[in-house]
Amino acid sequence: MAGTSLVSTSSEYSDTLLQGDTCCNPFSMGAIKKMVERKIPGIYVLSLEIGNSLTEDMENSFFLNSNRQVEQVCEQISKDVNLQNGYNAMGFSQGGQFLRAVAQRCPFPPMLNLISFGGQHQGVYGFPRCPGESSHICDWIRKTLNLGAYTKAVQEHLVQAQYWHDPLNEEQYRNSSIFLADINQERYLNESYRKNLMALKKFVLVKFLKDSMVDPAESEWFGFYRPAQAKEIVPLQESLIYTEDRLGLKEMDKAGQLVFLASDGQHLQFSEDWFYSNILPFLQ
Repeated sequence: MAGTSLVSTSSEYSDTLLQGDTCCNPFSMGAIKKMVERKIPGIYVLSLEIGNSLTEDMENSFFLNSNRQVEQVCEQISKDVNLQNGYNAMGFSQGGQFLRAVAQRCPFPPMLNLISFGGQHQGVYGFPRCPGESSHICDWIRKTLNLGAYTKAVQEHLVQAQYWHDPLNEEQYRNSSIFLADINQERYLNESYRKNLMALKKFVLVKFLKDSMVDPAESEWFGFYRPAQAKEIVPLQESLIYTEDRLGLKEMDKAGQLVFLASDGQHLQFSEDWFYSNILPFLQ
């Protein structure tokens, strides 16, 4: 889970976790950390570093098995005395689904609110900035990626393959995906995953309306391509993960625990004012 940050206050209910590219980049996670600290005096901010350096942290975001990253984060937060009363979590891009795995697998200390910025919760089926439905070249690229994405070696060692979701071959995806298919309950039902996710006060999903990095961008709101094709999008409320309520999202939606936000920008682009107005209330 390279590039994760935890933000926590001394208050019993205001701890928070963030995840993005690297833990401490002053232009990304470091800047977010400072924004939160400016607005919430005395807040405790922990940036989770997976590895012993920024370089290793970055490399791990590509090559360290996602399941192992989640294990390391769970161990780290369980030992942090500042987080024992609960914390809020913010995940950026792949950090969104990684932190959801933390919520589902590691209920102690409790995650109170989870904020996902552009997280690929139903996976991706496209090369960044190359939407397949509008280009034959892009479609060829993703078909080529498919040739190796579900092999055991690639699944074990390439993080992005662990949330590669091929709608043209759902069976292969379910059988071979070692991370996303598990946390989305697509092979068998783990009742603890459902129970733990439903314990969140709020699950905030931020979608970037001009996103060309995530294909399809609707994955950021749990939408995805209809099976057997790669053009028509099925929104969350019409998907099996919702109608069968595999993760408790249907119940959470009805209870007002799901929050859908949108930012009118490219992937992870938002203004400080937008952040303060839309996100800060979930951290206080």
